[in-house]
Amino acid sequence: MLKSAGVGAGDEVIVSAYGNVEVAEAVLAVGALPVFADIDEATYCLDPDAAEAALTSRTAALVAVPRFGYQAGVRPLQELGRRRGLLVVEHHEEVGRPDQSALAQRQVQAAYLDRRLTGVRTPGACAGHTYQEYVVRVPGNGRPDRDAFARAVRRRGVECRVPVKTPVHRLHAFRQEVCLPETERAADETLALPVGGPLSRRDLQRVVAACNALGGLLQPAF
Repeated sequence: MLKSAGVGAGDEVIVSAYGNVEVAEAVLAVGALPVFADIDEATYCLDPDAAEAALTSRTAALVAVPRFGYQAGVRPLQELGRRRGLLVVEHHEEVGRPDQSALAQRQVQAAYLDRRLTGVRTPGACAGHTYQEYVVRVPGNGRPDRDAFARAVRRRGVECRVPVKTPVHRLHAFRQEVCLPETERAADETLALPVGGPLSRRDLQRVVAACNALGGLLQPAF
């Protein structure tokens, strides 16, 4: 899409550093320069204010990624693109759209977890959220609580994963000295818990029991 729109050498493209290294690679592949902007704390998509602040006379496009199924995060970027006359490319992590029964199942399971999980920050309410992944926050408080939490949850038989271990701007091929506090914080705190597929109510209860039993790992930040 970037190539067909004429994006190439000498152009800059605003992208997120919170995962999706393939986006930065695609920008380089057309000869343009990826410019990293910070994310919105709630949606994990590019923050429109941060993206606008990163614009220069060479900016040709920005790439919007609805992370984890947060569809609402794309709309402010589309509005920014219209207002500033920029190409906005959407990159969807999920191939195709889930069928309505699968989507409804995810949303029901997510609502169950929302009501019962303690000790972690559950995903913010968002219209049209597809819950491709159910991502919670485990605050760091100056030590790797998220990693300790993940290990303890796995020992209790619950699969989980760290969605973004290293932001793209910290990878050797893309290293840039840029201040992205929300990106860094999300990389340190986020943990994806299971939803969708063959999960039963008992499976969800196991997730809740495992997470809620670990509340002692979290101490107030001072």
